[in-house]
Amino acid sequence: MAAISSLGIGSGVLTSDLVDQLVAAERAPTENRLTQKTQQSEAMLSAYGKLRSAITELRLPMRQLSSADNLKAFSATSSNEDIGVSVDSTKANRGSYSLEVTSLATAQALASKDVFADRDTATVGEGTLTLSVGDRTKEITIDSSNNSLQGLANAINDAGVGVSAGVIDTGSGFQLVLSADETGTANTVSITANDSDGNNLDGVGLSRFAFNADMEIGAGFSETIAATDAVMKINGIEVTRSSNSFENVIDGLSFSIKDIGTSTVKVSQDVGAVTDRVQGFVDKFNALQSTIDSLAGFNTEAGVGSLLTGDSTVRALQGQLRQVLTGVVTGLENANVRSLADVGISTDPNTGALEFDREEFETQLKNNPDDVTALFAEQGRATDAQVEFVRSGTNTQAGKYDINVTQAATQGKLVGNSPVAGTVTIDSTNDEFTLEINRDISVNLKLAQGASVSREALVADIQAQLDSGINAGLSDSGEAVRVGLDSGNKLTFTSGKYGAESSVSVTSVENGTALGLSVASGTDGQDIAGTIGGQVAKGDGQVLYLGSDKGPASGLQVRVLGDQIGARGSLNFVQGIGKSTVDLVNSFVGAEGKLESRTSSLNRELEKIQESQVKLDIRIESYRERLVKQFSSADSLISRLNNTRDYVTQQLDALAPQNFNKK
Repeated sequence: MAAISSLGIGSGVLTSDLVDQLVAAERAPTENRLTQKTQQSEAMLSAYGKLRSAITELRLPMRQLSSADNLKAFSATSSNEDIGVSVDSTKANRGSYSLEVTSLATAQALASKDVFADRDTATVGEGTLTLSVGDRTKEITIDSSNNSLQGLANAINDAGVGVSAGVIDTGSGFQLVLSADETGTANTVSITANDSDGNNLDGVGLSRFAFNADMEIGAGFSETIAATDAVMKINGIEVTRSSNSFENVIDGLSFSIKDIGTSTVKVSQDVGAVTDRVQGFVDKFNALQSTIDSLAGFNTEAGVGSLLTGDSTVRALQGQLRQVLTGVVTGLENANVRSLADVGISTDPNTGALEFDREEFETQLKNNPDDVTALFAEQGRATDAQVEFVRSGTNTQAGKYDINVTQAATQGKLVGNSPVAGTVTIDSTNDEFTLEINRDISVNLKLAQGASVSREALVADIQAQLDSGINAGLSDSGEAVRVGLDSGNKLTFTSGKYGAESSVSVTSVENGTALGLSVASGTDGQDIAGTIGGQVAKGDGQVLYLGSDKGPASGLQVRVLGDQIGARGSLNFVQGIGKSTVDLVNSFVGAEGKLESRTSSLNRELEKIQESQVKLDIRIESYRERLVKQFSSADSLISRLNNTRDYVTQQLDALAPQNFNKK
């Protein structure tokens, strides 16, 4: 507030400067106390912010190490640069493979047999052409607007069915050329003509462009390049793909081929990559320790502590980290590797920092890979070879849990209604039928025609079609169906999927007598049922799992193979250091964490300081106004007294003796 200039006129003492001094003296003790508290709280917030950042930095490397896949890094090499290999470390395993590429995948190419005098003016006919490439079909219309070689090429390109068209000037005329957009025999081109002249096979008009691989008469195109599949033998086993990429043909390995030839592919553990991940954890921990030292250390020589020296939150963090990183992991008490010290990670007693012996770690990783994995990552060790650990939940506790199966998982299956003869004749009247797999995948099958086909050859033909890329719905979903013959020589179709969603049905069949098939639904699969650690579990296919409220085993999931019911051994769940550290970090920096709680408390304290500051301003303003009123009143009184004094003085002066003498 501005100074009050009218004060002191009466007294010369009670001035506005004196009010300001008294107000400042009244404000100073409280304001200094609030300022100190503000500075201290802000400094504490800054310190906790640095601590939070350092703790959070530790979470990422430990989260990586908490996944078993990240402790199984692999690299792959190929002896032939034309046969490339890539590796998915989460799925690959050690091994050596002999590869022989005998065929590359190529795309089909066609050239029209007729040669045209002009690309734009020579007419090609009118009507419709039906283009089929693999499982894609599109009908195009040729009329007066595009009745030319170039117009036909443009219409084919606009169809977007998987074939490209162009016009070539041969020097003696123009030819239409077609090429499939994708490689492989599954992407061959077929063209059916519906000629406006009423004759679709006379080689005149649009019928000049009819073509399929089986046409002997009336084929309007010459096949200049035949569609072929890529064929490769892996350790003597022949594998076929429609492209020159073989994705996950071996778990975790994919091959890209550029030429025929042979190669030796070796897959080995990339120990250095795993060691680097562990080094990353050690570095982040030491950075955290350095941050703690700077914020909470004590200088013994100077006898001075730091801002967070003795802080309970910091002490709790250090104590719990020490417990996690130096103790024996539960479940590994009898293993070759039980703690970080066993893999070359020790603690410097003077600084608290971790020291990492990379050579010792790599030795242990090579000699005891499973134990090293369990040291860092969660792992389930089953006593039954057909029981696999899938995953744990956020509340799963380390321990041993018995597995009991009351109902084994089964697959959906369909059995034909009558036996297949020793030899059958497949022709255009009985070569097609449709399966519905797992209720949502429709598979159309067209059998190879032939007389006296053995039932074994028939089964092989059906299986080959199911395994090929012809049926995109089946291959894209990753599902599988196995075909066979039962003891009575009836066809059987078994879904590769387990559980209640697994099924096989025949939805249509063309004269199925020879195949012993009719439109029918098979037997649906069943989900597994049983218990984990004595708790009733739910089933999803072969996976048995517990909900989040089932005690120590909550969230545990296991896959049980085979059809054996009853006791299936036990699962020893080991929660490695990685998961324990991540959980510990989250308990400090999470939404309900200790640092969040402390930070929130400091922010509330700052809010209270702000409220106190506002109250102080109001109180001081009131105090100032009170002083001004008091000073103004006193000043007025003094002024009146002074006036009275002056009047009395004047009167007395008037009564002085000299005045009487004058009279």
